[in-house]
Amino acid sequence: MKKSEKLKGKEKVAARRQQYKWMGVAAVVAIIIVCVAVYFVVYNPLVVAAAGDTVNVTYTGMFENKTVFDSNVNTTPLTFTIGSGKMIPGFDAAVRGMKVNEEKTVTIPYDQAYGAYNPQLVQTVPASKFPANQTISPGEKFYFQSSVDGRTTVVTVVNVTSSGVAVDANSPLAGQNLTFDIKIDSIQKGSSGSTATGTT
Repeated sequence: MKKSEKLKGKEKVAARRQQYKWMGVAAVVAIIIVCVAVYFVVYNPLVVAAAGDTVNVTYTGMFENKTVFDSNVNTTPLTFTIGSGKMIPGFDAAVRGMKVNEEKTVTIPYDQAYGAYNPQLVQTVPASKFPANQTISPGEKFYFQSSVDGRTTVVTVVNVTSSGVAVDANSPLAGQNLTFDIKIDSIQKGSSGSTATGTT
């Protein structure tokens, strides 16, 4: 074999290697692009919760001494529409601007939670308003429906006397500053209807 032929053969091998190298680089770049695209489609880190969006939230609620009073961890997420008025103002405000899979701890003052304790919501109700033949004890909860607007109010029995039953219509959380650990599981945009979800 001539020397020139050997050189041409080496050049072909080198060219082939260079071609394989660039093909490998292109394949890696393509994989990265696909991974980034999948990340943005599935997790959509640019989507933030805003008014009108429906969100799924995992939370743990605590008193100031860190005693847990409520949690839905490992159960069904809480679903609500931001700005609908169904959540306490502080919780509603806390999720605004959060992204899917984002977690935060927020302390909500009582005036942004269940309000101040109102002594006027403690009233004495005639025993006849309660189910007949039922023993009523302090701490029990009953549901009363307003004859004016039809709204249902939960009351807690405070005391039972001969003059009637003293009930408290304040929320058990009234007057309490509350701390919540919050995690956004998914966001469904109110205008477009698109949904961003995360991993559990």
